[in-house]
Amino acid sequence: MSAVDQLFSELRASGRKALIPFITAGDPDLEFTQALVQELAARGCHLCEIGIPYSDPIADGPVIQASYTRALAKRIKLADILQAIGQMRQMPLVTMVSYAIVLRHGMERYVAEAKAQGVAGVIVPDLLVEEADEMAAICRREDFSLIQLVTPTTPRERALRIAERSTGFLYYVSVTGITGERTKLPPDLVDNVGWLRERSPLPICIGFGISTPDHVSLLRPVADGLIVGSAIVRQMAAADTHPRRQVLDQLGQYVSTLLAALNP
Repeated sequence: MSAVDQLFSELRASGRKALIPFITAGDPDLEFTQALVQELAARGCHLCEIGIPYSDPIADGPVIQASYTRALAKRIKLADILQAIGQMRQMPLVTMVSYAIVLRHGMERYVAEAKAQGVAGVIVPDLLVEEADEMAAICRREDFSLIQLVTPTTPRERALRIAERSTGFLYYVSVTGITGERTKLPPDLVDNVGWLRERSPLPICIGFGISTPDHVSLLRPVADGLIVGSAIVRQMAAADTHPRRQVLDQLGQYVSTLLAALNP
């Protein structure tokens, strides 16, 4: 059982849901990344998604793209990120990483090195289900969660195939398009997630566009967890020009409002 499996088993047993913040590794530097993970864990977040900066992101909106650009401008390396992650043991961590990086690094090597640093799983947004068998086999053998994405436009038969090859949890993309904060979520989102929940035993976590307590309250009944990215990364950008303790406190207060709506 991976750390992700154990987390959701414990949450389900207690009737609670997971808040999963997304943060970009190395923006503005890895020391801040480590401090932010510690702050988020202290506030009660359950799992953290660490974005590995990539020059050609697949579905990330302008806020996360800009954070990747800032990190890459400082010549951040995968080895440095994994080494820093090794010191972030406050809660389970998964990496969000492009398949190009994994393939270039070597699938077995990536999983082995990430796992050695305490990483519990990986999200590979551009890994097609038709090409996922080798990666899925490696991750199952190593008890390392391979979290895959289902979108609103994914045909239902294909969504079930994705679920069969996923471990840890299913990442349900709430909207068609790129990441980013939104004022409204699609009206059919709750029904679509409910349909999938009836057909897969995996926990389902919803991401893209979630940024307010109202969003959290709407989705809490059908989700096992909620992923919040752009709203956090946008506030992270201030750490390059403002006192870091101030930025950490503001982020901590923000996630506390989401947690209060998620597990009232």
